[in-house]
Amino acid sequence: MLITIIVIAVVVLLVLWVISAQRKFVNAEELVKNAMSQIGVQQSSRWDALTGLVELLRSYNEHEYETLKGVIAARQGIDSNSTADQAQAQEDLISKVFSRISVVAEQYPNLKADSMYIKTMDSVNTYENQVRMSRMVYNDSVTRYNRMIRQIPDSIVAGLLHFTEKQYLKENAAKSDMPSLKI
Repeated sequence: MLITIIVIAVVVLLVLWVISAQRKFVNAEELVKNAMSQIGVQQSSRWDALTGLVELLRSYNEHEYETLKGVIAARQGIDSNSTADQAQAQEDLISKVFSRISVVAEQYPNLKADSMYIKTMDSVNTYENQVRMSRMVYNDSVTRYNRMIRQIPDSIVAGLLHFTEKQYLKENAAKSDMPSLKI
């Protein structure tokens, strides 16, 4: 009788431990998804600001306007289920659009002096900083999550329940310092 009670107690403790570990993993995974979603929100705001800049280009350079409208049409939203690679691909696309806008602005001093251009560039700068912060939060969340699922004994439960490591967002080597967006 005593052995049966001990076996039942051990089984109950194991079940409670598995449930507790699963809940920790789900919580950490949701924090990672939330952080990725925040990156998507900030990127969307930057896309909106860049779209406004492209509209300003229309009266200066129709060809660049058409080209950049095509690039902007290729954008894809980032949500909580997006991967680090998908977020990075969108960052690369944003950088491409921004650099082309900067080249056109250099060719047209009147555009650079336009108050709407200046205001929109300030918005792009603000959104850029928010994306950087969101990327840091995402990578911090991924660190906590990955550490959780790799540490013994929780790694056993993580493997059984198919919790896998998440990818980190990598900093673009060519973009170590944010360029000045001031005119």
